[in-house]
Amino acid sequence: MSGQEFEEEANTSWSNNGDSDHSSPGNVVSESNQPSPVSTPSSSRSVELNGFGSLRDQYLGTPAPTHYQYLPHLFSCSTHSAIIPSQTRSLDPQSHTLVNQLLAAEDMEPLNTPMLIEDGYKVTQSELFALLCRLADELLFRQIAWVKKLPFFCDLTIKDYTCLLSTTWQELILLSSLITYNKQVFGDLADVTSKYSPSEAELHRFSEEGMEVMERLIYLYRKFSQLKVSNEEYVCMKAINFLNQDIQGLSSVSQLEQLNKRYWYVCQDFTEYRYPHQPNRFPDLMMCLPEVRYIAGKLVNVPLEQLPLLFKAFLHSCKTNVSKE
Repeated sequence: MSGQEFEEEANTSWSNNGDSDHSSPGNVVSESNQPSPVSTPSSSRSVELNGFGSLRDQYLGTPAPTHYQYLPHLFSCSTHSAIIPSQTRSLDPQSHTLVNQLLAAEDMEPLNTPMLIEDGYKVTQSELFALLCRLADELLFRQIAWVKKLPFFCDLTIKDYTCLLSTTWQELILLSSLITYNKQVFGDLADVTSKYSPSEAELHRFSEEGMEVMERLIYLYRKFSQLKVSNEEYVCMKAINFLNQDIQGLSSVSQLEQLNKRYWYVCQDFTEYRYPHQPNRFPDLMMCLPEVRYIAGKLVNVPLEQLPLLFKAFLHSCKTNVSKE
């Protein structure tokens, strides 16, 4: 998505509740992998890729390493306890209002894209890829509709919204897929991918880039599952990620920075109020955002023909982990 589609849609149909045709997004890499105000120094980490390993064993009969090491991109974040004291207290009325406004802007209804496959049907690579494209279409369209409902919508220009959305749409889709629509993604979509059997050639062509993306997706899935992110936290995280003043080409950088900080502190206020016995919860949530940006940027570099296998292996691994817990 270059941004032209969003700007044209904004100029022609923002008065008709967002009804418009929407097509598959193109490949756009984020201008910056640095959120504000989180920094992202690195440390080492490895995650067991039982998904891809078992797939290789099943279809190739050749074992794969049980662990895949990668140069790390794990992050740290300075806590802001000095700004909002960590103690039992009531939620600030303004925070309550802003969170409710973000909740009202979010479409949390189940996805409309059908993901039902008859028992015994074998899904082909092209069919699975077409389904992933349709899901991306719907998810992108929902992000466009979301932008128009934001409580600060009138505070920024169409040009800035175009720039923000064309740079962050992959990140928004990833966040919503792992949190809001996770039951469908790890249920219905996982059932579809289980009926797809990759060829030997597809397995051999699976790239190191795809392996790294899958590893990081598994880590992020586990982190979100561990945190059990609430709807209120999710909408704040999404707004913070979207309001990235580091993106090039923006005209209202200082205004974006103020909006970003506003929802940063709203999220901290809500999290510390709702989870007073989890003092590290807010930093943990914010530390997920750099990983979301990094994964989204890497995903667009994975060859399109490898995406069906990547999602099959990722969903297979996550379902296997869930069954073991």
